[in-house]
Amino acid sequence: MDFDKTMNFKVEREENIKTHEILKKVYTSLAEKGYNPVNQIVGYILSGDPTYITSHNNARGLIRKIERDELLEKMVKNYIGLEE
Repeated sequence: MDFDKTMNFKVEREENIKTHEILKKVYTSLAEKGYNPVNQIVGYILSGDPTYITSHNNARGLIRKIERDELLEKMVKNYIGLEE
């Protein structure tokens, strides 16, 4: 074993559920509980407080798998037509 080389460690994110799918599930869960999904998601993005998201259908756990800055980036790109 060569002790002079630095090992590269990278934690892979769970990629089997995409951001879009998570956001749709969270939206649906909020609507099912009678909340305004858009307002609640915006509140979460702005504050970082997961209590804006219902725990119904594990929506709160799902949304926390997405970094808020990543979510904002994807939303802006989608809004201006630069979808990935």
